[in-house]
Order: sequence, then structure tokens, then C-alpha cells
Amino acid sequence: MLYATTTAAAKRAAFRERLATGELLSLPGAFNPLSARLIQDKGFDGVYISGAVISADLGLPDIGLTTLTEVATRASQIARMTDLPAIVDADTGFGEPMNVARTVQELEDAGVAGLHIEDQINPKRCGHLDGKAVVDEATAIKRIRAAVSGRRDPNLLIMARTDIRAIDGLAAATDRAKALVDAGADAIFPEAMADLAEFEAMRAAVDVPILANMTEFGKSELFTTRQLADIGVNIVIYPVSLLRIAMGAAERGLDVLRSEGTLEPVVAEMQHRARLYELLDYEGYNAFDSSVFNFTVAR
Repeated sequence: MLYATTTAAAKRAAFRERLATGELLSLPGAFNPLSARLIQDKGFDGVYISGAVISADLGLPDIGLTTLTEVATRASQIARMTDLPAIVDADTGFGEPMNVARTVQELEDAGVAGLHIEDQINPKRCGHLDGKAVVDEATAIKRIRAAVSGRRDPNLLIMARTDIRAIDGLAAATDRAKALVDAGADAIFPEAMADLAEFEAMRAAVDVPILANMTEFGKSELFTTRQLADIGVNIVIYPVSLLRIAMGAAERGLDVLRSEGTLEPVVAEMQHRARLYELLDYEGYNAFDSSVFNFTVAR
């Protein structure tokens, strides 16, 4: 009932333990708290909270328009709804090094198990778009050092994302990843790798966990979990996938309603009321107050 019973500290500790095994952990992106509960129900390893999805949910493009308050609020709403660890996209840290340290503490208070800070300039843009620009190495290192300094729970995962591959090539990406690990990053998110060989090169370059971003319509192929596990990737995220699936279905449904004047042709494709109530745990609320769920839901 209400929120997850596992504490944020326990989720962070469990996430660290799972990462230490070297196995591949799959984290679909939750576009709202209910989808986080669905991700847990389907047996995944964690939940990813995408900055692009938070922006899109507000009707905004992913160009650094969201604020720390908006991201922390949404992260808290999602993280508290699941016993799974949640990783959140903290963009460039929302300012200078002192702001980065505050960002880390705000997101730690929001209950996430980890976050990533990237090395793009402001205003940033989606990592799979052309025309990106990154800060110099010294600035990128300052961001990560500030993030590590701001952390209070040592189990909070501080991940460094680098977008330099699309600008200066793979060698520059591996060099920067090494520098970010030396600065204290617990994991590396190499954005927009071109192929498996590039992920392999990154895996060989650093001795911390690495993340693969399997976003649709991006620069990387959609590799399988088996392919990624075989080369030693530790985390795979599907940041916008559920939002795209949901919005695609919503658009098709609206087209049917517009053309036919009824949604009857697509009712079979909808999540049933009974399944929604199951995810919402109506029965758990009823155990607390028997007047809440005193009816039968037809299946």
C-alpha cells in the first residue's frame, strides 16, 4: 500500500551488490510512477528516469530546459513507488560545481540509487542528436569531483556520462572515461557508441561498470542483452521506450476515435481495469480500510 517498503539506503546497497557481480542489469525507463511499478512487476533489475522523458512529459524538448526541482520531484515520485533501484539523468548537474554538489544531495534525498552527470555544454541536447558540444576535460573532471564531494551515502552511484565520442572519436572517449574514473566516477556512461566493438573498447579502457543506452532511433544499434552481456556491459537502459510505446498507442487510439467515433475497435488493446487495479494494489488498500475496495471488477 502507498509506497515501497524498501528504504532508499537499502536499495542503494542492494544495487551496489548486484553491480559487483558483473552481470548485466536491465533498467527500462519509467515515464511515470505507475510504469515504475509495472517494471518491477515484470521482473526487471531497476528503473531508469530519463531527462528526455521528464522534458517530454512537460511538453518540452530535451535541451536543458528542466530545472533541478522538476527533476528531483519526478525522481522522488518514481523512486518511492518501487522496491527497485532507480537511476536518474542529472544532465550537466544544473550549474557550476557547487550546483552539481547540491544536485547530488537533492537527488539523494529523492531516494534514487544512482545518477549520471554528463560533459556536454549548456544548453545540452539529446545524446543521439548531431551538433553536440562538450566541455573541456578539466571542467568535466570538476563536475564529477563536485558530485562525489556532495554525496553523503557512499552507496549512491555517481556515474559519469561522456558525449565526446560523436565529436572527437572513440579514442577521445576512452581517454575521457579514464580521466573521469580517476576523478571518482563509480561507473561510465559512454553515449552514442557506434557498434559493439566500441563498447568493447570502452570496457577494456576502464575497470568500473559501464552502461549501454539502447534508445530507439539513435546512433547505436539495438543490441540484445546477450550481446551486451557477452562483452561485459553492466547496465543497459531503455530510456524512452515505454513512453514511445504508450504515445504510439495513444495516437493510434485517437485516430480510431476521430475516424470512427468510438474506441470499441481498440478496447481489446487497452490495459484492463482489473489489471490496472492490480498494479495499484486496491486489495492492499482494502486491507487497511474495507470501505475502499468493496466491489467486484469484471475481467
